[in-house]
Amino acid sequence: MQRVLIDACGWVACIDAGMNIEHQLERLFGPCQWVLLEAVLNELKQLDAQRRGRSHLLLSLLEAKSIFVSKAEHGEGHTDDLLLHSAQSEPSAVLTVDVDLKRRLYDGNLPVVEVVKGSRLNLIDSL
Repeated sequence: MQRVLIDACGWVACIDAGMNIEHQLERLFGPCQWVLLEAVLNELKQLDAQRRGRSHLLLSLLEAKSIFVSKAEHGEGHTDDLLLHSAQSEPSAVLTVDVDLKRRLYDGNLPVVEVVKGSRLNLIDSL
C-alpha cells in the first residue's frame, strides 16, 4: 500500500480547492495510507487559527485518516527536512505544493503529489 506524507501547504491547497482529497489520492494510488508528522500538524494548527473568515482546514478529517508520527519518532528539525527523511526511510510519496521541497524530493528520486488546476492531484516525476 502506498504511503503518502501530507505537507501543510499541500493540505491547505487541497482544502482551498474544495477537493475530495481521498478520492484524488485513490485515483492516483488506489487505497493508500496517509501519514501525518507531528511537525506538520503543528504547522496546520497555527494556520487554522489564523484563517479568519475562511474555511477551516478540516484537521479532524486529516487526523482521523492519517497515521500519526510523533516528534519522538521523527525527531526535531525543519519540517521539510523531516518530510524528506521520512519519505526516504520508509518509501512514501509526499503531497506538497512547496517548490523547494518538490525539487529536493525529485532529486532524491521520491514521488511527489501536487495540486494542479486547483481541483486535481497529479503525480509528478520531473520538475
